[in-house]
Amino acid sequence: MAKTLRIPKLLYSYLATEMLAPFFASFVVMNSVFFLVKLIPFLNVVLELEISFVDFLRLFFYLFPNMFLYSIPMAAMMGVIISFTRLAADSEILAFKASGVSLYQMLPPVILVSAAISILTGYFSAALIPKSEIAMKQLMFQVAKEKIDKGIKENQFTEALGDLVVYVDSIDKETGKWSNVWVSDMRGQVTPIITMAQFGSMEAQVDNMLVTIILENGSLHRPDGFRSQIIGFDKYTINIPLQPPTILDGEDVTKLDVSALTMTQLSESIGNSRIENKQRRDMQIHYHKRLVLPVGCFILSLLGMPLGLQAGPGRKAAGVPLGLAFFILYYILFTVGKNAAGDTTLPVAPLLWMPNGVFSIITLYYIKQTAKEHPVIPLFLKNIFLSLGEKYIAPNLQKMRSLFRRKGDNAANKTTLENLPTSTEYNRSSSKETMYLTEGTVHGNIKSHIFHVQGCEFYHCQDCTIEFKNVLLAKESGFTACDACKELLTNRD
Repeated sequence: MAKTLRIPKLLYSYLATEMLAPFFASFVVMNSVFFLVKLIPFLNVVLELEISFVDFLRLFFYLFPNMFLYSIPMAAMMGVIISFTRLAADSEILAFKASGVSLYQMLPPVILVSAAISILTGYFSAALIPKSEIAMKQLMFQVAKEKIDKGIKENQFTEALGDLVVYVDSIDKETGKWSNVWVSDMRGQVTPIITMAQFGSMEAQVDNMLVTIILENGSLHRPDGFRSQIIGFDKYTINIPLQPPTILDGEDVTKLDVSALTMTQLSESIGNSRIENKQRRDMQIHYHKRLVLPVGCFILSLLGMPLGLQAGPGRKAAGVPLGLAFFILYYILFTVGKNAAGDTTLPVAPLLWMPNGVFSIITLYYIKQTAKEHPVIPLFLKNIFLSLGEKYIAPNLQKMRSLFRRKGDNAANKTTLENLPTSTEYNRSSSKETMYLTEGTVHGNIKSHIFHVQGCEFYHCQDCTIEFKNVLLAKESGFTACDACKELLTNRD
C-alpha cells in the first residue's frame, strides 16, 4: 500500500505565525523611519504650494510604494531572524530536533512566507510604483497649476511665472476667462516681447505635463531697433514653465521620467532601435531593478533563518546585527552594480543580478552549515579574527584602560605611574572568572579554541575558562596555540 505524504500543517502554521508577527512589527517600524526621513523635504513642497490636507494624504500615499520596495525586504529578513532567534533561545528548536524534525523540514513554511512577501514586493515594484509615480506627478502638476492660476488677479501684475509678467483687466468668475490681457515675455530676451490681447485663458494639459496661456484677438510687439515687429493674431499660445517649488529629493515631481513607465512600456522601449544608447541603458537598469529587488527580498528572508538560529540557551543573539550587516552589504553591492551599469558599457543584467547570485551562495552555505550544526563562520577564519583581536586590539584596549585607571589614581591618591600594576597583573586581578584555574597549566579559550601557556600576556584572559594538563592534551582537544605562545614554545624547545 502506497504511503501518502502528510504535510505537518500544525508545524507549518505555527512557524508561519511566528514569522509574520515580527514581520508586521518590523514593517511598521521601518516605514515609520522612512516616513520621518521623507516628511521634512515633503513638507517644504506642501507648505509652499498650500496643499490641502486631503491632497497631502493622497500625495503621501503615492510615496508608499517606493518606500515599500526597501522596507518590505528588510522587515521580512528581520521577521525571520527574530522568530527563529526566539525559538532557539527558548529551546523550541532543540525540542523540534528531539522530536525528529530536522532543519530541512522547517524550511517549507519559511520558503512559502518568503515567496509570498517577495511576490507582494514584486507587485509593488512592477505595477504600483509606475502608477503611483504618474498619479503623484499629475496631482502635483495640477496643484502647481492651480497655485499659478490663483496667483493671477484682476488689475495686478502677476510675477509668479518667472520671466513672464501677466496683467489681466478682468476675470469671469464662472468661466475663468480673462479680458484685456497684457503679457511681458523676457524668456531669452534682452528687451521684453509685449503681447496684448482682448481675451485670454490658462489651460493645463496633464497628459503632456504642459501649462499654457491662450490669447485671442491681439498683437505681438517685438522691439528690436530698426527691425521692430508688430504681429497681429487671432490666437496665440504661450507655454509656461512651472515656477512653484516642485522638487522633492532632487527630482521634479511635475515631470514624467522612466520610473513612470510600465514593464511592458520599458520592454518595448528597450527594443526600439531609434532610442539612444544612454537612454536605453537607463531603461534596462529600471527594468532589471524592478525584478532584482523582489528576488533579493526572497533570498534575504531565507538567509534570516540560519542567522536567527545562531542564538540559543547561554549564547548571545547575534542574528539581528548580522542580519543588518548582510542587508547593508546587499544594498552596497546592488548600488555598486547599478552605478557600474550606468557609468560603463558592461552588460546591465549581470551587474544588477550580481548581489542576488552572491547572496544565494551565502544563503545555501549557511543553511547547510546550520543543518549540520556546524558554525556558519569557518573555524579557521574565526580563529584568525580572534587571534588578531587578542594580538593587536586587546593589548591596546588594556593600555587604554590602564592609562585611564592610572590617571584616576594619580588624581585621587597622587601615586606615580610606575607604582601601578602591569597590564598582565591588572588582567589577572580583574578576571575573576579565571581565578579558579591552576597556575602552570595550559589555559584554553573555549570561544576561539586558542590556548595560552604560562608566560603569555593572555594567560589570564577573561574567556580562558578551561585548563589542560599540558600542551599535547590541548592540541588533541582541537585547540591551537596563539602566535605569542608559538614563539614561547619554540624557544623552550
